Amino acid sequence: MKNKAAVIDMGTNTFHLLMVALGEKHFETIYKEKIPVKIGQGGISQNLILPDAQKRALHTLHHFNELLKGEEIEQIFAFATSAVRNADNGHSFVKEVKQQTGIAIQVIDGNREAELIYKGIRLSGCLDHANALMMDIGGGSVEFIIGNEERILWKGSFEIGGQRMLDLFHYHDPILPEEIDKLNQYLFQNLQPLIKAIALYNPRQLVGASGTFDTLTAIHLEGNQQANSQSLHKHLLPIDSFQEIAARLIHLTKDKRLAIPGMIPMRVDMIVVASCLIRFILNHLAPKDLLCSTYSLKEGVLSEMLEKVATGQDLTVNSWQ
Repeated sequence: MKNKAAVIDMGTNTFHLLMVALGEKHFETIYKEKIPVKIGQGGISQNLILPDAQKRALHTLHHFNELLKGEEIEQIFAFATSAVRNADNGHSFVKEVKQQTGIAIQVIDGNREAELIYKGIRLSGCLDHANALMMDIGGGSVEFIIGNEERILWKGSFEIGGQRMLDLFHYHDPILPEEIDKLNQYLFQNLQPLIKAIALYNPRQLVGASGTFDTLTAIHLEGNQQANSQSLHKHLLPIDSFQEIAARLIHLTKDKRLAIPGMIPMRVDMIVVASCLIRFILNHLAPKDLLCSTYSLKEGVLSEMLEKVATGQDLTVNSWQ
């Protein structure tokens, strides 16, 4: 009987549930679901999880718990990131979740988050021997990793995620040119360690993980009347195509963005500032194409699980604390 396990990724914008059966060298997906909980909405700039956000989070985790019971999965690995780790009431929220659902949440720091994202991207097959810059745009933080299929050369986590950029700069719809200018100045000030790392390691490939990049991929494929195969874990997005999509997004209102074929509704608010961030990165990097990985943090956790299974290590929640 294969090991059954589940990963819950409690992001600032989206909660993900992934239930799998683990083999010796691979996993089979039993079920997956993502819900736009928006736990950082309204409170992230004040380092708080607001009552309405807590209610949405608990409702979603109760729902996930029922699904887990239905599959008789007891090995549950739940991770919380930026919104919870930075919230003054994050610890009490974690205790409340444990009390109400029995789910023990591991609140991870930015370095650990970047490491798991790297392992997820590596599992997708996006990396080779050449150095790549990897990025995952979350609602609260953005993780950047420079490395290749063998190792991480540099990693960093920056509290400049989509919800934060939205709160700070995107006041008008469509966003104003002066708001974009202020956002670019903010990014230049806050991303100096990354800019220096790019100069040092000279990555030739840009790889984007999950979220925003899933949406950009879907828009690109729809625009070219291509099928979006769920079995593929990496997609090629030509830079010219990205720039064309970004230019459209920046000049459209929310309603018009929602009408774009391929737009994932839960991404419609943050996609503008996220596209501005990718544009900023491309000013410091000149890759031929943009690779988009559908794998990220939760698959990075699965990658570590597979390593444990392969080496006969303990695969219990307690061993990960």
